[in-house]
Amino acid sequence: MSSRFACLRTARLAARYPLRRRYATAASDFVRIVEVGPRDGLQNEKQSIPVATKIELVNKLAQTGLKTIEAGSFVSPKWTPQMANSSQILEYLLETPPATPHPITYQWLLPNVKGLDNFLSAWQAKAGGDSGYPTPPPSPGSGATSGTNGSGAGANAHEISIFTAATEAFTQKNTNCSIAESLQRFEPIMARAKEAGLNVRAYISVALGCPYEGPNVDPHKVAELAVSLLEMGADEISVADTTGMGTAPKTAELLKTLSAAGIEKNDLALHFHDTYGQALVNSLVSLEHGIRTFDSAVAGLGGCPFSPGATGNVASEDLVHCFHSLGLKTGVDIEKLSEVGEWISYEIGRSNESRAGKATMAQIRKKAA
Repeated sequence: MSSRFACLRTARLAARYPLRRRYATAASDFVRIVEVGPRDGLQNEKQSIPVATKIELVNKLAQTGLKTIEAGSFVSPKWTPQMANSSQILEYLLETPPATPHPITYQWLLPNVKGLDNFLSAWQAKAGGDSGYPTPPPSPGSGATSGTNGSGAGANAHEISIFTAATEAFTQKNTNCSIAESLQRFEPIMARAKEAGLNVRAYISVALGCPYEGPNVDPHKVAELAVSLLEMGADEISVADTTGMGTAPKTAELLKTLSAAGIEKNDLALHFHDTYGQALVNSLVSLEHGIRTFDSAVAGLGGCPFSPGATGNVASEDLVHCFHSLGLKTGVDIEKLSEVGEWISYEIGRSNESRAGKATMAQIRKKAA
């Protein structure tokens, strides 16, 4: 009986004094934020946004402490007209990179070889030299820097991103091909990117729910895709909850499945949309599983033209505020980031979806009053 009472007493104490979760440790207290606002955030906006506004957005974001910014995409303007002037943004960043105290990695999404050709054509025109190829960039998350243009702190880097999806229906709608065909399309892109010294990021869309096949996407299919992309040469996999259907249990199951498939945590980024208000919850679950790279968009910009009903990305301000409250470091100045969120929301005539951003701006105004 005494052992029984001892067990009951232990249970009561555990309930009364729960162990505090520790997200920050000496080895893993830095979280890398990949700002996707200029591309994923703006691509679904209906009104045409001037290229000068897009360039100013990138410039402003570069002053906040962010070290990775997705600046545009080389996709068909027929399908994504908002991204039609990405080559001008690339040319500007090559000619006049923002003056920052640290190097920045700029990412460029492309769907096929033609997109790569367009990217390299713009690159060669401004930074190619004899070969037309840049110096190899650093690995994601590393402190190394490389490239041909940059601020006084070192050279900026540019890398490309490709994308497929975890369901056949979404892949057909998004890229007009099967999953297997999308992987075949990537092979020459990977080969030429490696020859050019470019890192390649690979997105897996609808990993936690599909608008056409429903909310229960098989996590083993996501893991198989991730393994295939890494074996093909991808440097990082961004696992995307494109629809925002993800929940804490489903996120945990997916991450356990990815780990069981042998995929290392430092090869992964998580990309959450906030359609059902679960993005921060899912981010915390991901933190508990050791993920330290997250995609987000300033002011919660975003949506997906091929995912009906999906709302914006998790707001960068909300994510940074949450991580800082846990003792984690991002290197991002929340006040500067909040100012950018308010500015771009006004510029494009939409509401600011970041609660932390709006609260921070209220505090800034209070101090200035």
